[in-house]
Amino acid sequence: MWRIGMGGASRYCDGISRRSFVQLGAAGMATAGLPEILRAKNKSAEQGRPSKNTSVIMVWLDGGPGHMDLYDLKPEAPAEYRGIWQPIPTNVPGFEISQLFPLQAKVADKFSIVRSLHHDTGDHFTGAHYMLTGRDGANGGDTTGKSPSIGSIATRVLGPRKPGMPAYVAVPYAASIGIRPGYFAANYLGKEFDPFETDGDPNAENFQVQNMNLAGGLTVNRLEDRRGLMEHFDRTRRFVDQTGMADSMDRFQVQAFDMVTGTAAREAFNLSGEDAALRDRYGRNTWGQSTLLARRLVEAGATMVTVHLGGWDHHLALKTGMENYLPKVDQALYGLFSDLSERGLSDQVLVVVCGEFSRTPRMNNGGNGGPAGSMGTPGRDHWGSAMFCVLGGGGLQGGQIVGATNRLGEYPLSRPITCSDIHATIYHVLGVDPSVSFLNHAGRPVPAIDHGEVIAELV
Repeated sequence: MWRIGMGGASRYCDGISRRSFVQLGAAGMATAGLPEILRAKNKSAEQGRPSKNTSVIMVWLDGGPGHMDLYDLKPEAPAEYRGIWQPIPTNVPGFEISQLFPLQAKVADKFSIVRSLHHDTGDHFTGAHYMLTGRDGANGGDTTGKSPSIGSIATRVLGPRKPGMPAYVAVPYAASIGIRPGYFAANYLGKEFDPFETDGDPNAENFQVQNMNLAGGLTVNRLEDRRGLMEHFDRTRRFVDQTGMADSMDRFQVQAFDMVTGTAAREAFNLSGEDAALRDRYGRNTWGQSTLLARRLVEAGATMVTVHLGGWDHHLALKTGMENYLPKVDQALYGLFSDLSERGLSDQVLVVVCGEFSRTPRMNNGGNGGPAGSMGTPGRDHWGSAMFCVLGGGGLQGGQIVGATNRLGEYPLSRPITCSDIHATIYHVLGVDPSVSFLNHAGRPVPAIDHGEVIAELV
């Protein structure tokens, strides 16, 4: 196995340090199984799916944000349901969101809200597995991931949009309910299709992606000895069969070489050169700068980037939590949607905002056994029967409200949407055939999604 030393760091359970090597099976860039991938691409072309140059930024609100406090407020509901904040109008008539989202209200024409999403589970792990893989298989008793994430499938089929970039990146890390990479992982597709994690705090003055540094004594000039590289490839071929694996390995290794020695990835990860006013627009905090970094990465050629914004499990102290978090989300998303528009990238980049589930429509009593809100620090508990998902860009229609919940926000009243429908829409934007199948651990072909349709109101 060819490796490039990258500096020291802690080791994974397989004994290989992610920061120590660029190797076959790293950073979501490998193309092992290339013939299978080419067949998937050909099938998409045969079915009339044109090649696209689109990317996805998924803003993951880990812990479960409540729909009735963000994007589906119920001002006419009883006090214990409607919550603390009022809805405000946006620049789209009839489209209202939380009063804590005044900046997003200015750009609501650039995104749409699905208000009728549901999977009907209140288990963090089951919900996250549903949302990120489209399938069940995990729960509080067995948190192990069973299926590949949508990001792993999409980037296995597509690879990066531009050479020298990792296809699948997590900023600052991939995590679902405290598990890394959790349900963002590739599982039976192989660790090479797990997301490349930047680690660190993008808001820190000295932020840098440690994975990109060359080890002491290893220079770019040495790596640029292409003849030596190809001689190594020749030796490698002796240890693989003639089924196409050698070509797959060569292609991956060239991509890894280009990533380390080239400038594309190094420049994309470098926030220091970004305009100060733009950085301010996104918010000078970890969430804002992580979102800005995601934009830089898709612009440079990454296919799928996830942004982790965690801490939404507000069983108590809902007011304090929302008044801390929502302004940061508001600024980051306003910065992202307006920035993509100004750069002419709105049709090229799809933004998806979601969490593993929502929160109970009825607020709890804050822990004192009295009526809802009587303690002064009420919260909302787990709820998967009514959720939201924000989708904007990527050629989808903006300013749309898809579906509705009942007057108390308990369940979909019209146009129920499933996780698979969200995935089908994302695959549509990326140009991935949702019926493409990969073999699981049992050797059984499993399609990207079992069911689900593109959300017609958005295309």
